[in-house]
Amino acid sequence: MKHFHFQSENEKDTKNFAKSLASLLDKNDVIVLTGDLGSGKTKFVEGILSYFGLENEISSPTFTIVNEYEKNKTKIYHFDVYRLEDSSEFYEIGGEEYFENGICLIEWGELIQDALPKEYLHITFSKDDNNENIRILKIDTNLKKWEDYFENIKY
Repeated sequence: MKHFHFQSENEKDTKNFAKSLASLLDKNDVIVLTGDLGSGKTKFVEGILSYFGLENEISSPTFTIVNEYEKNKTKIYHFDVYRLEDSSEFYEIGGEEYFENGICLIEWGELIQDALPKEYLHITFSKDDNNENIRILKIDTNLKKWEDYFENIKY
């Protein structure tokens, strides 16, 4: 597992960072987003969706668990699993089937850790204590394509 960090100065930085990542996303990619409320997870999802021209369609899946988007035959599933008791509820909605059918963005994914596929990108968002606009993104991955990307990117 390799670890990388990115410092976002504002919401625009977070969205642009996500948009640049989106260019590498493939059908079976899973990104788990962890962090407190208001730490930037949904802004990151907005950035991913903007790459696909879907930025005006985002809505929070807090009460529906998953929102589905599609653009040019690319399916994107945006999960918010905060309200699930455990991973058994994720299995009950057929959650694991989404992993094979599109790009999965999972907010609060640490709550269903045992249901996640073996390989995924994990981004933990935290607020800076000294500046309310700054977010620190800790990125963990065991996928070579992501390791290569983060080792070569100029932040």
